[in-house]
Amino acid sequence: MRSGGRRRRLHFSKIYSFTCGRASLKEEHSQIGGPGFSRVVFCNEPDSFEAGIRNYADNYVSTTKYTLATFLPKSLFEQFRRVANFYFLVTGVLAFTALAPYSAVSAIIPLIIVIGATMVKEGIEDWRRKQQDIEVNNRKVKVHKGGGNFDYTEWKNLRVGDIVRVEKDEFFPTDLLLLSSSYEDAICYVETMNLDGETNLKLKQALEVTSPLQEDTSISNFHAMVKCEDPNANLYSFVGTMEFEKQQYPLSPQQLLLRDSKLRNTDYIYGVVIFTGVDTKVIQNSTPPPSKRSRVEKKMDQIIYVLFGVLFTLASVGSIFFGITTKDDINNGIMKRWYLKPDSSKIFYDPKRAPVAAIYHFLTALMLYSYFIPISLYVSIEIVKVLQSVFINQDIHMYYEEADKPAHARTSNLNEELGQVDTILSDKTGTLTCNSMEFIKCSVAGTAYGRGFTEVERSMGRRNGSPIHEAVSGGNDDTAPIKGFNFKDERIMNGNWVDEPHGDLIQKFFRLLAVCHTAIPEVDEVTGKVMYEAESPDEAAFVIAARELGFEFYKRTQTSISVRELDRASGKKVDRLYTLLNVLEFNSSRKRMSVIVRNEEGKVLLLCKGADNVMFERLAKNGREFEEETKEHLNGYADAGLRTLILAYRELQEDEYREFNAKFIKAKNSISADRETLIDEVTDNVEKDLILLGATAVEDKLQNGVPDCIDKLAQAGIKIWVLTGDKMETAINIGFACSLLRQGMKQVMINLESPEIKVLEKEGDKDAITKASRASVLHQITKGKAQLTASSGGSEAYALIIDGKSLAYALEDDIKSLFLKLAMGCASVICCRSSPKQKALVTRLVKSGTGKTTLAIGDGANDVGMLQEADIGIGISGVEGMQAVMSSDIAIAQFQYLERLLLVHGHWCYRRISSMICYFFYKNITFGLTLFLYEASASFSGQPAYNDWFLSLYNVFFSSLPVVAMGVFDQDVSARFCLKFPLLYQEGVQNVLFSWRRIIGWMLNGLTSAVIIFFFCMKALQPCAYNQDGKTAGKDIVGATMYTCTVWVVNLQMALAISYFTLIQHLFIWGSIALWYLFMLAYGAMSPTLSTNAYKVFVETLAPAPSFWLITLLVPISALLPYFTYSSLRMRFFPLYHKMIQWIRYEGRSNDPEFCDMVRQRSLRPTTVGFTARLAARANIIRR
Repeated sequence: MRSGGRRRRLHFSKIYSFTCGRASLKEEHSQIGGPGFSRVVFCNEPDSFEAGIRNYADNYVSTTKYTLATFLPKSLFEQFRRVANFYFLVTGVLAFTALAPYSAVSAIIPLIIVIGATMVKEGIEDWRRKQQDIEVNNRKVKVHKGGGNFDYTEWKNLRVGDIVRVEKDEFFPTDLLLLSSSYEDAICYVETMNLDGETNLKLKQALEVTSPLQEDTSISNFHAMVKCEDPNANLYSFVGTMEFEKQQYPLSPQQLLLRDSKLRNTDYIYGVVIFTGVDTKVIQNSTPPPSKRSRVEKKMDQIIYVLFGVLFTLASVGSIFFGITTKDDINNGIMKRWYLKPDSSKIFYDPKRAPVAAIYHFLTALMLYSYFIPISLYVSIEIVKVLQSVFINQDIHMYYEEADKPAHARTSNLNEELGQVDTILSDKTGTLTCNSMEFIKCSVAGTAYGRGFTEVERSMGRRNGSPIHEAVSGGNDDTAPIKGFNFKDERIMNGNWVDEPHGDLIQKFFRLLAVCHTAIPEVDEVTGKVMYEAESPDEAAFVIAARELGFEFYKRTQTSISVRELDRASGKKVDRLYTLLNVLEFNSSRKRMSVIVRNEEGKVLLLCKGADNVMFERLAKNGREFEEETKEHLNGYADAGLRTLILAYRELQEDEYREFNAKFIKAKNSISADRETLIDEVTDNVEKDLILLGATAVEDKLQNGVPDCIDKLAQAGIKIWVLTGDKMETAINIGFACSLLRQGMKQVMINLESPEIKVLEKEGDKDAITKASRASVLHQITKGKAQLTASSGGSEAYALIIDGKSLAYALEDDIKSLFLKLAMGCASVICCRSSPKQKALVTRLVKSGTGKTTLAIGDGANDVGMLQEADIGIGISGVEGMQAVMSSDIAIAQFQYLERLLLVHGHWCYRRISSMICYFFYKNITFGLTLFLYEASASFSGQPAYNDWFLSLYNVFFSSLPVVAMGVFDQDVSARFCLKFPLLYQEGVQNVLFSWRRIIGWMLNGLTSAVIIFFFCMKALQPCAYNQDGKTAGKDIVGATMYTCTVWVVNLQMALAISYFTLIQHLFIWGSIALWYLFMLAYGAMSPTLSTNAYKVFVETLAPAPSFWLITLLVPISALLPYFTYSSLRMRFFPLYHKMIQWIRYEGRSNDPEFCDMVRQRSLRPTTVGFTARLAARANIIRR
């Protein structure tokens, strides 16, 4: 029983296509025992000698990255694969030698902190995975212990050959072969949500020969041998045989229960363990997703290499100068640098060994200048990205309350990539639309029925300035809406179809809808209402439509379908029973589905429904009476954006059916590579000579906010591609409805509908068809490219529409580059009738061909390849299950949330990460150059300007926290203004904020700051009275003063760069400066053996001296003045786009439409992408 009083009837599923499939095995099973089919399972004998020697995997599953033994070496290896970390490791080791300019401990501690923080993060993540593994492996299930006794054991202890008893609502612990269930016919219902995300229940059925095993005691004497395929990742295939009581029986996927799926609506099942642990299909499928790194991160690596080049150059220059100076240190017995004692030096300052001294100095300089490389950069960015992901997940504006689904960033590696998307490639059904089908129109016997209007028709009416559709579609219908049914036509509703001219055909039409499907009936015991659980929304809409129009499917058994229908003669409802003989399944290549039934009169009927392009060619000559009218209606339905299917039938003679059934059983029992081909050949021969009944038309409504979202993304200059399986006419009209296509766009259409090709197709010469098709596609692409070239420099926007057949040729090696050039010149691209493989290939072409960021978005299993190929994969958690979400980088519940995800979070993350990296390099160059300049003034003697611990803690405590705060909280423009001025997004697409020009600009800013800090401090502290006691400034005072100025400058620079202050940013900026003073007090108070030259330097020398405070006031102001001057001039005369928007905000002119429009239309670089959308937006503003 289910809540709400519903009683589930027998589930109809793929099992029916195996009806009567119980023939003995013959030559078709020759592959069993061969390569790929070598697994042998001894049922109920896991301890036997034969089972033991096969050494199958146990059922323990581990998803952790590390073990206790491998954590330390493996995680250390992961950390030191980064060139910067490896460099710091080398300098840390060298710090233990006499070459080091600082103490070894001060060099190693920061490295330990940074590496340790990352390792702790890795360890915590892996520990969580370990806890999940422990929970799963320690789950318990009943296993046969012998003599018909079952006892609980942990999952991890199961072995191949064990027989287990799984109770209702329990997960299957391994891949099991179903032996029997609580139902007499050995069926069970399975939920596969954890495997493929599908929410509908699947029906499984055991072999008839094992179905009597329904009691614990009956298991004790059961022994059989299973031979089957080796472990593989295919969830939907299983080939094997069972040898039981000296007979062999074929096994299929229908008998296989997969690990991690759940038993539903069945009290219990018995099953034998076939695959365990890593051999199970779900684990075989758990391959890691492709590794994706953002372009910003890759460019950051390049900057690191540039800094390494600078570092080596400075070290080399310094060493050369040092070598020359050392060689001339003693001249005629006079020592120039007497304080270095060159006369008693053995190596480092020995004039006689100057070249060796220069080499040693080079190593010393490499350690001293290591502060050019920001040691905490990687760990800081990881922390920032994780926190950014938390904000994305917590954004209330991307929370879908109806389904209780927030946004979910499954990886934080690609946050900034969200702000650089150049091209979006989108699925249509379930992504742009709801994948919630409504039966709205139909064509029966050449007559069109259904008076409703679709969203596409309303959109067309608005586009043409004709409001008639809106008026007609309105009405005062007080009846409660029925999900899946939006049909209105008094001619056939309420039983009126009996009075129609072709009432007999209307009866057959709706009878076909009531019988030809794979739905499960559910009867509400309180109301008696029949509900349906179907394998697709289309299927549900069909059975609901049949029910509402008088043909109620209400019961199913394994061999029959019961329908309550209106009898034409009596005018009363009667129950009819149709004996189910076979089901010929739907798949993407057949594009049709059929059932073969026997009616109460004993006639064998084949009922078929499928796509128009495969159904019309299967009609009999005497079955085409209404073909032309139906085709005309189909074109109208396509214009209205509807999904259509053709319905047809035929009567089979008994001899013909028996011959077909024998071949069908043989093909089903075949165990060979071409099994599906054999089945298709058999079904092809019977699905012919059909009689046309008519066509159905269902509407897949657009999701809320899709047109506005696409319009805003187009205004942002993002190219949008839609890859759909729909007909070209349907796709075009839906394109207009969702703003993908707009008035003023010029359409470039590529298809293979020319008369010449149609003639060749009738002749059937495949080579000639291929040659002519390729030439036609090439000609159309060349012609389209010429149109684009001719209009270059103008403001025309183009849309490219191409069908699946043409796309297959356009993706060939010698054409694809030309096709890509044409497509990238268009603002919108629609690929019709495209297969899942073509979606992935198109995505790969765009990504590799343009070198720009691509984003793919989809909701179904057929979109997985596309999501994994793109730089960013967005999964829609919709009706088609969770497979797309599980393969995505970020999951959202509605397409409309993509607008906020990209234009707001994408822009913010891109700007934050870009500014953060630039600032990191700025502060390290500022600090590193003061070291270089001081060493240069000290004749490159390898002397650091600062105390050892001053050096070590600069990157860890005194300058890193404000950068993290900026990376998490800073906003150049508020979310409202990001959406109001979508062209701002182009800053990321054109990489304005992380170009080499901007990076070098920040580096020059660091150079300027370092030069000002060093020379101002040195000049101000030249040998003269430093305080009232007449003390002169030594190295300790100069170093501490320069360090203080550096801390002030880099933190105040951060304050100038931030656009949006929060309490946390204030706390981190001023706290970092305060922390430096506290550190000087605490460190200076330690014994001289620990604090060395920093002993009481602040309390006794710096704090009492007015000159110190004057210097720390004037030097930061002087160092920041160049940046402040540049920023002011840039803001006044050459503002960036975000600065212009800030100006609007600061001047309070956000409600001034003319001023805002001027800013909105100002492009960063000329682009026609989004031109028509921006033009429409401008027109709307003027109208308002």
